[in-house]
Amino acid sequence: MFLFIVFALIAVVAALGVILSRKPVYSALFLLLNFATLAAMYILLQAQFLAAVQIIVYAGAIVVLFLFVVMLIGGGELGAGDRETSRQVNRETSRQGDKAAPASGDAASPRLRVPLGWPRVTALVLAMLLLAGLGYGLVAGQLHAGQGTAAAFGQGSVEAIGAALYTDYLLPFEMTSVLLLVGVVGAVVLAKNAG
Repeated sequence: MFLFIVFALIAVVAALGVILSRKPVYSALFLLLNFATLAAMYILLQAQFLAAVQIIVYAGAIVVLFLFVVMLIGGGELGAGDRETSRQVNRETSRQGDKAAPASGDAASPRLRVPLGWPRVTALVLAMLLLAGLGYGLVAGQLHAGQGTAAAFGQGSVEAIGAALYTDYLLPFEMTSVLLLVGVVGAVVLAKNAG
């Protein structure tokens, strides 16, 4: 129990380092530390498979991808010149919005009137479905809470985790896959519009 608390505190400090660090490379390294401490916590919970997946997938592939992107786009610290450029872009965007407001017929509040197109409606529907799936997962988790985590997952075996994912937790698992698909489609649409 003592080691679990130590690893949990290290994970919290590393998570704070991710969001508070001014340099993206340091944020990625703090993220790597966070993933490593989570893997150690999985080992303490007798879930060796999850610990291995945590190290291989997250600490290995995802952090390397983040570092690659940061190095590709030049991940320096946000300096005074960048801040001034950001302010100029914000001012220009505001001016363009003010010019477009009389054409829309609502000069008093141009930013309050946002038309609901199909992407926003689709995003709203998918968000509601995701919340419903998460709510179902919480209720299903409460119904099975008396079984204990180690007994329910068979000490972290691959077979027991797969059986639980495709029986008791099928809806939250599928909702997660839909959420990942929406993220991929959104990234493709944004990349296509930018190009």
